[in-house]
Amino acid sequence: MVSALPWTPDFWRGRRVWLSGHTGFKGSWLALWLLHWGAVVEGYALDPEAPSGISTRPLYTELGLQQELALDQRGDLADLALLSARLRAFRPEVVFHLAAQPLVQRSYREPLLTWSTNVIGTCHVLEALRQLDHPCVAVMITTDKVYDNREWDYGYREEDPLGGHDPYSSSKGAAELAIASWRSSFCGTLPHQCPGLRIASARAGNVIGGGDWAENRIVPDAIRALMAGNAIAVRSPASSRPWQHVLEPLGGYLLLAERLHAQQDDVDTAFNFGPDRQANQPVSHLIEEILQHWPGRWQDHSDPQARHEASRLDLSTDRAFHRLDWRPRWNFAATVAETVGWYRSFHRGESARDLCLQQIKSYLGS
Repeated sequence: MVSALPWTPDFWRGRRVWLSGHTGFKGSWLALWLLHWGAVVEGYALDPEAPSGISTRPLYTELGLQQELALDQRGDLADLALLSARLRAFRPEVVFHLAAQPLVQRSYREPLLTWSTNVIGTCHVLEALRQLDHPCVAVMITTDKVYDNREWDYGYREEDPLGGHDPYSSSKGAAELAIASWRSSFCGTLPHQCPGLRIASARAGNVIGGGDWAENRIVPDAIRALMAGNAIAVRSPASSRPWQHVLEPLGGYLLLAERLHAQQDDVDTAFNFGPDRQANQPVSHLIEEILQHWPGRWQDHSDPQARHEASRLDLSTDRAFHRLDWRPRWNFAATVAETVGWYRSFHRGESARDLCLQQIKSYLGS
């Protein structure tokens, strides 16, 4: 258990925060956390996607966030004019860029959309930041899949080569190159640079937690099957991933923004946010752990002709530990218990907002 809070909640009270992708799974959780701490939040995103394969509303809608935001702006990352206008008008002190096409399987079906959203969209946010005339810090979110994955049995460090086999992973690797280019070119005190702009990137993935209903993600797929009384179809039971609760990387993003704003001199770079090594478990172990909390059954649906997905992935989080004093607060068992507990309670009719706030408070008190 981790006791002392590394964050400064008072820092966020009244802080102007611009959040892209606020209608998505992670964006909804982050918006709620920011509002819980008293931030003034403007969101920029497409409409929330309808949950796949289940008759419920998107998490964003369930949380009732629209009424609490300074502005709930519908917009596409492709629209540089609108994006820039909103940033200039809102004058944010902190920017979190989460908007993305985040699904590996969809990236195979729509590679150009994936690259346009994840690379050009990121460049548009960076360019809009460059045009601001006031101090601002930005945390740009990519993924743990940005690395040239060699199936190593040790965690990737931030200095390891970028790559990516599938269109999603490679698009996020390219986004990291763009972020590094804008940071080295335009953040600083030279005449062509922006002295008040600081930019960092955050690499995290394999996030689980209540309210995710996306297609082709193992936990939402499992929950849909359990709700329907069906066997869980598992397409890659032996693949190993660093599973972490959604609050873990979000806490890292918040802490990174605080340190950027405090002018800490070693944080305008890339950071991995991942769980302890024991949380890197095969999909089959994750499913068995889920079934400890929601009894059911699963079936192996491995397909030798399936599109490529890495079978092993792990991250080193030493940089986040040493420079940010960040570390995961929930272990693998707690992560799964909190996640399944959320879905079971929601299935019984409890409020998504109450469940999320309870878990945020529990996480902060752990």
